[in-house]
Amino acid sequence: MNKVRKRILSGMRPTGRLHIGHLLGALENWVKYQDEYDCFYMVADWHALMSEYEKPDATRQNIYDCVADWLAFGVDTSKSTVFVQSDVPEHLELYMMLSCITPLPWLERCPTYKEQLKEIKGRDLFTYAFLGYPALQAADIMLYKANIVPVGKDQLPHLELTREICRRFNHLYKTDVLIEPQAMLTKTSKLLGIDNRKMSKSYGNTIALSDEPDVIIKKTKKMITDPQRIKMDDPGHPEVCNVYSYYNVFAPEQSKEVYDWCTGAKKGCTECKSIMADVLIKRLEEGQKARKEIVRDKKTIQNILKNGAEKARDIAGKTMKEVKEAVGL
Repeated sequence: MNKVRKRILSGMRPTGRLHIGHLLGALENWVKYQDEYDCFYMVADWHALMSEYEKPDATRQNIYDCVADWLAFGVDTSKSTVFVQSDVPEHLELYMMLSCITPLPWLERCPTYKEQLKEIKGRDLFTYAFLGYPALQAADIMLYKANIVPVGKDQLPHLELTREICRRFNHLYKTDVLIEPQAMLTKTSKLLGIDNRKMSKSYGNTIALSDEPDVIIKKTKKMITDPQRIKMDDPGHPEVCNVYSYYNVFAPEQSKEVYDWCTGAKKGCTECKSIMADVLIKRLEEGQKARKEIVRDKKTIQNILKNGAEKARDIAGKTMKEVKEAVGL
């Protein structure tokens, strides 16, 4: 007798080509989950529109690039369902219903909402949609009755809000239609960008998964190393060096040797960064080769998304039928 797999929902906003932080923070985990869970991976274009509504013209290409990166680095559509959020209108339908029962203070206390209002400059995020995005996120998860949502520690408040909305809905309408998802804490290595700030496309400090070798070399040369090491014969301090943190993640077998040559002033920072560039080029080589094959025919991704949307809509439609019956619509 086949064991029924628990379902996972996860997604990314299509805001450009993915970088090495996405590889470590999500993609590598997604690939592992495929053999154990019923995985639904969503391109969250409605979520992207909430912050990029003034310049939505690049969204379509960003969706294409995002999915190309997923497939190239191991997401297997024979094991996982890949789809675009806006291709499944039931997301907005459930979002509307959850918006009716979600108290404003629940949304206003969301830590990420407050943080992004402070951090993101040059865009007006004081909108109804941006305030309400946790309710849409809740709809995304509950629409597929996902049992598990992979999250980092900083995302736990989001998931707990989803669980609160779920409990409120089920209590108000005396039903158990919606399922409270459980968090699966993901182990990720936190990488800083090449300028020692948080890795973000908006900062222009990322190394993209699709960057050509010469671009990777150029970007790696710009990485900030130990500020106390002025001359080559000065002993270094690897514990404060961003390049050394990359060795710990991408070449842990070399980290002891790197520590030795840095503290002993046996190699300069320029050579150290050059070696790291080679490590990154080799790490991304296979995925980049696969990506070039995938993007040769745009219809490949179009068909994947069409089939994924059909499967997602089948499940979403059934959930919405139960939700409407519970509400009395």
